[in-house]
Order: sequence, then structure tokens, then C-alpha cells
Amino acid sequence: MAGKVWFVGAGPGDPDLITVKGRNLLAAAGAILYAGSLVDQAATRFAPAGCTIRDSKDMTLPEMTDWLLEQAARHATVVRLQTGDPGLYGALIEMTRPLTAAGIDWAVVPGVSSALAAAAAAGETLTLPEVTQTVILTRVAGRTPMPPGEDLEALAAHRTTLCIFLSITLLHRVQDALRAAGWAEDAPILVVQKASWPGAEKIVRGTLADIKRKCQTERIAAQAMIIASPTLGAADWPDLARSKLYDPSFSHRFRKASEAKP
Repeated sequence: MAGKVWFVGAGPGDPDLITVKGRNLLAAAGAILYAGSLVDQAATRFAPAGCTIRDSKDMTLPEMTDWLLEQAARHATVVRLQTGDPGLYGALIEMTRPLTAAGIDWAVVPGVSSALAAAAAAGETLTLPEVTQTVILTRVAGRTPMPPGEDLEALAAHRTTLCIFLSITLLHRVQDALRAAGWAEDAPILVVQKASWPGAEKIVRGTLADIKRKCQTERIAAQAMIIASPTLGAADWPDLARSKLYDPSFSHRFRKASEAKP
């Protein structure tokens, strides 16, 4: 009987940020294929004795799918351990199609995205009442082109929070796109390298004008999240629009409104 392949999000780097379900699957796995170039090998510390563990960093996509098919014929539980969340900038569908064609059952366990881990590391929020209620997860076009209408300049024109993946080596293009979209030179920009990675995390705060120079000074050239948002630095603002949900004058099914104290 064929086993089941689980695509598990390892989270941003800290092994403790894997979900409980993901950790339990690792503990039950007969085989684990993990993204060694992105996922700290410590993430496999939950694997049982005798588990077949393979690093995928030197494998092509067909080699990975063949490995998963082979292991599914031998083990009841096979785990593909991916960085962040399997549904974000991973080859999830490209790997699941051959499994489906072969009649192999598979499922996905979500993981913490580096976008959320970066905001958490810096103590920032991605949304604020009356500032922005929208978060765009995107990237700059590189070897993988962007679909029509999704260039960064067009997205940046909305002036919402931008979480920009896989683009730290193209930071100059990020700057150009935000400027073309009308962002000011003093617009705050946050860059977090290896968010949550024990002993390796770097947080750089700057502006549209100086963020590239600051990242060069810190030698950040890989595995970094770029966040451009009108919410950055809100902890130090003198005034904030308050959430209506927690306002004393706001009623909902768990609490009746009360008069505000003078």
C-alpha cells in the first residue's frame, strides 16, 4: 500500500516555529526530503531513528518527485519539508501533479511565512486602522518574469504594505519601482535577513533613499525579506486611530457598548 506525502511548511528558520502538526508528522516520518539551502538542518531533529533523510539542495525537480514517489512506496508517511509556507514561492503544484498522476495521496501543512516572521522580529504590524488594511506579497521580476499587470511599480501605486520576497539582490529595482510609484525618499523600509534564525537574524531599518547602502554595510545579499509599508514605525507615532473592535462604544456579540469615560 502506498504511503502519503505531506508537504510541511518548516516556517522561517527557527525549528520551534514549525507547527505542532508538522512536528508530529516529522516524528512519524519514514522519509524526509528537506530544503537544505533554506531550512536549517536542525528542523530534522524531530525525525525518528532510522528515518531516511535527504537534502534536496542539489536535486532537480524531477529528481525530487522521483524520490518522493520511491519513498512513498516504502513508507506510510513521507515529508517534504519546505521553508516558510509550501504555497508561497514553492514548487508545490509542480511536485503534486506527478504524485496525483501516480495515485499517491498527499496533503499540505501550512507554515509561518518569512513575511510574518520579519514583521514580528522588528515589532511591526502590517496593517493599521485608517492607514492600510491590505498586504501584498510579491517579488521583483528576475529570471522568473512577472505576469502582466503585476510589476512592482503598479502594485506599489496602491500605497499598501508590500512584502517583497526573493529580491534583496535587486534592491535597486525595488527602489526604482517605489520612486516611480510616487513613494517619498524618506518612506520607511525594513529589511530582515534570516528572520527567526537563532544567532543569524539581522534587522535593518532605513528609508527608500538609504536602505540599499545600509544593507550593503551589513552585507545582506541573500535570504532577506523587504517590507515597504506606511505602517512602519507606528509604535513611535504620537497618535493612532484606534481599532473599532475594542472601542468601548462598539457593540458585538460578546460585549455591549458602554459610554466612554470623560
